[in-house]
Amino acid sequence: MIDLYTFTTPNGQKASIALEELELPYTVHVVNIAQGEQFRPEFLAINPNNKIPAIVDHSVPGGLKLFESGAILLYLAEKTGRLLPTDPAGKAEVTQWLMFQMGGVGPMLGQLGFFTRYAPTKIPLAIDRYRNESSRILGVLDRHLSGRDYVARAYSVADIALYPWLAVARNFYPELFRSLTGIPQWLERVGARPAVQRGMKVPQLAR
Repeated sequence: MIDLYTFTTPNGQKASIALEELELPYTVHVVNIAQGEQFRPEFLAINPNNKIPAIVDHSVPGGLKLFESGAILLYLAEKTGRLLPTDPAGKAEVTQWLMFQMGGVGPMLGQLGFFTRYAPTKIPLAIDRYRNESSRILGVLDRHLSGRDYVARAYSVADIALYPWLAVARNFYPELFRSLTGIPQWLERVGARPAVQRGMKVPQLAR
């Protein structure tokens, strides 16, 4: 059994989508980052970096504690032998696009979201910087996806990592997607997967 510590963010949804795709049994523990629950001592004992998601895999003697969404995706894929090629070239191709999400897509869209939606003071220079870089990164991915079903040779953890971020960004910033063709088609393709639909709903918070 795997304990998943998560909240309703794209990074959290990456882990739940992977668990659903891989059909691994897991228990959800909500860490409400809006209320500061990520700083509780019991969570810091699992993730000293006070971020979600994190997992504890109890099938490993002593329980394996793991944080960082990209590390979680790679671990789950290698644990099951799915969603990640085993040959060096195929694995490297998936890993590069996973790193593209971790180092580019997530940080740039995340900063754009902060400065446009949450910052108490609007800073035009910061907004322009992150909007332009987000647009550039989306263009890179859109050109890559043109004529492709998935970002690598087959559906993989790279697609899982990218999907929640781009699905949310399309809703928040539709103007960034108007001239794109590859990403919208890919979003529809990946979003139609039942496991993705289930994973995007985790955790279901009481309203």
